[in-house]
Amino acid sequence: MKNIGFILLAAGFLAGAYATALDVQNVNWMLFVVAAVVAITGLVISKRQASAHARSDEVLELNRGELRESLENVVRDLGEIVDNGDTKGAELRDKIDLKLRDDLRRFADARSSMVHLFGLQTYADIMSSFAAGERYINRVWSASADGYDEEAATYLHKAAQQFADAQQQLQEAAQGSN
Repeated sequence: MKNIGFILLAAGFLAGAYATALDVQNVNWMLFVVAAVVAITGLVISKRQASAHARSDEVLELNRGELRESLENVVRDLGEIVDNGDTKGAELRDKIDLKLRDDLRRFADARSSMVHLFGLQTYADIMSSFAAGERYINRVWSASADGYDEEAATYLHKAAQQFADAQQQLQEAAQGSN
């Protein structure tokens, strides 16, 4: 069904382009309106299918696990980096890239399911902490690249706190939804 939506969307756009290209001075508005309706119908079908898929039980359960696991990995790996004192130069940047980036991406990819699982306010609260932690990690990486190791160490600790807050909020939301 989703493919039908995409086909209708593409056909509507192509027909609309064709209708406007037939005559430079006079547009066949009837053909253009029909093409626009076909394109809008295709868009609605595609969006409804995507929304239904995003709310399916399988996707929600898969993403619930992805959210929990990826955030646990980030908190654990970031804690190891902080505890080991690996807060200098290229070694710090390499550890961030190797240990954190994949899990940060996994969490971000699954984040939309939080709205369906826990509600919009909980999503906003968790994402606020997560986004702050992610910004701090990016700041750590940049400060490290520029040779500001003290700033990198400071923001590494701040990032760890933000991710720990996000993890705690996610755990509370998961317990509240059971």
